[in-house]
Amino acid sequence: MSIYTTITASLPFIEVDLNLTPQQMSMFINGLKYIIPCQSRLSRKSIEQLVTEQYQSISTIVKNCLKDHRLSTTDERAKQAFQALEHLLHDLYSKPLTKKLTIRAQREYKVVKSIQHILRQRSDMVIRRTDKSKVFYIGKATDFGRKAEEYMLKTEAYQEITSGRCPLADNLHAVQTLLGYLETRHVLTKQQRKNISPNINKLELGHYHGLPKPHKPGTPLRPIVACIHAPVTLVSKFLNDLLAPIYLKIARETTFINGIDVIRKLEKYVKDGHLQPTTKFITVDVNDLYTMISREGALQALARFCIKHSQQNRIGTFTIDHIMKMARLILDNNCFAYNNKYYKQIRGGAMGSAFTQVLANIYMYEWEQDLIKHQALNKEIYGRYIDDIFMTTNQNSNEIKIELEKANKKDINIKINYEIDTSVHFLDITVANENNRLRTSIYHKPAAEPYILPYTSDHPRHIPRNIPYAALLRATRICSNVHDFNSECIHIDLSLLLNNYPPKFISKTFFRFFHLNDAIPVLTELNEEIYNRLHKRLLHQPTRREKQLNMMLQDPIQLPTVLQPKIWDNNIMYPRYRYDSSISMDFPKIFYQWWRTYFANNVSIMKSIKVRLVASTNPTLETFMIHKKPPREMLTKMENS
Repeated sequence: MSIYTTITASLPFIEVDLNLTPQQMSMFINGLKYIIPCQSRLSRKSIEQLVTEQYQSISTIVKNCLKDHRLSTTDERAKQAFQALEHLLHDLYSKPLTKKLTIRAQREYKVVKSIQHILRQRSDMVIRRTDKSKVFYIGKATDFGRKAEEYMLKTEAYQEITSGRCPLADNLHAVQTLLGYLETRHVLTKQQRKNISPNINKLELGHYHGLPKPHKPGTPLRPIVACIHAPVTLVSKFLNDLLAPIYLKIARETTFINGIDVIRKLEKYVKDGHLQPTTKFITVDVNDLYTMISREGALQALARFCIKHSQQNRIGTFTIDHIMKMARLILDNNCFAYNNKYYKQIRGGAMGSAFTQVLANIYMYEWEQDLIKHQALNKEIYGRYIDDIFMTTNQNSNEIKIELEKANKKDINIKINYEIDTSVHFLDITVANENNRLRTSIYHKPAAEPYILPYTSDHPRHIPRNIPYAALLRATRICSNVHDFNSECIHIDLSLLLNNYPPKFISKTFFRFFHLNDAIPVLTELNEEIYNRLHKRLLHQPTRREKQLNMMLQDPIQLPTVLQPKIWDNNIMYPRYRYDSSISMDFPKIFYQWWRTYFANNVSIMKSIKVRLVASTNPTLETFMIHKKPPREMLTKMENS
């Protein structure tokens, strides 16, 4: 194993005896999101089938765009255009691969198949992705089973359905009944009801699995109920989208959305003169928040929140009673399969259900009020990111511990662990008070393997181009000290090299970042003054997530975004195609040329249409290697009570 430690940035965690070849180990090192090349060429589909699939996907969207602008899709010009498109695709798929690419594609495909063969033979082991990371974890099936059982016993959050009958039909009936009621009461329109109704063709019960946390002692599991096609999933997402903007608007001052948010608060704290030589930082971790909160307590907190933050007891078209009915529906129908049995969650909310997060946030918002008031009275920072809390203090340790212990005893369901020091780690940042000077830098968890998508992964080329830029942007925002930033640049550089990014490519993307941000002296001579200006400017630039939030927070009570009809811009077209390096490297250029030739010429009304090609990708290593679903028949049984 030591040889891999010296050459890779993202080792898998392997806790079983597994005699892997160097090629197999290298494939695991590529990580979950790696895509082997030329999968379309190695599939059993004929060229005609592949061309037909691509053609149907692209031509359908183009034809819809033409219809939106009242242009014919069947006249002579259109016929010629679509015949030409089909021929172009056929030529691309018929083009022979280079010898080098053919050898590589066949070799990687063979390695993946050999790993799949090993996994099928070894029922004694389980393969998963690690929690909050994109590396593989291979452990003993007995350990996973034991930890899952221990968690269920500890939290008492799950109850076995002893009849052995699949609850899918009952869950579906409950959802359809409530949505029908809401439509008849004119709370939902017919279209809104359709949008959040379960897709009968894809319907299946959720299933439980655990994500290992190797950065914590004993590698505990994070419980996940995967319920993407469960009956209540779309209702859960809808209710989250209805309530989360209101919660964020009310609690924005004490809610962190990322580490950058924390640093902004800290720099304002310094600017306002509150940082002292005595200042300490506090991090608080809430234990098992999602599964430990009381269900009735959470629903009561939700009702109080809605009464206080509604207008005439309404949020949009929903009365508080409608919201409570929907919340109870979601919580009462959190059912899943695990280990050949059916379970119902009877405490807290499912980790994997969208509504669980906003419900937990609302519950915690009541719990944390005493700490918020205490911090405000002392002009100190208080902020929470889900179950992680960050605070500042100038009190001595014993005084602040009294407040924290009060909080720990306030609610039998909320238990906390805390740390108080002049230097702490919170989320992805390290915060330190160094002789009355604030210092922030990126925190790399010792046991959490870093992951960068390998350059050779069969992703559209804009993705590896953006990875170095995004990493440098994050480092600039977080690192307050130019030397910490320089260390992080070296870390990024090495990580990219270890993941097969060409040195010239790295140099070019580094130069692009500093050039676009008018900070070349930071690159060439580590200029501290220019770096400090760059850090402050980029730190206060809104992130994409913040821009989205600002749109949602405009009037979340009277005009919730989730209840507004989506307005599609007919002047933008999004053709979708399957990216594959065997054909797709040249496809965007060829497609745009085809579009200009037949539809977007100088005299056409389609000239003003903006075309945004959207690439979907082939299956990743995660898809090939991780199989955590129970048998499909267990998830799709429709047994009426």
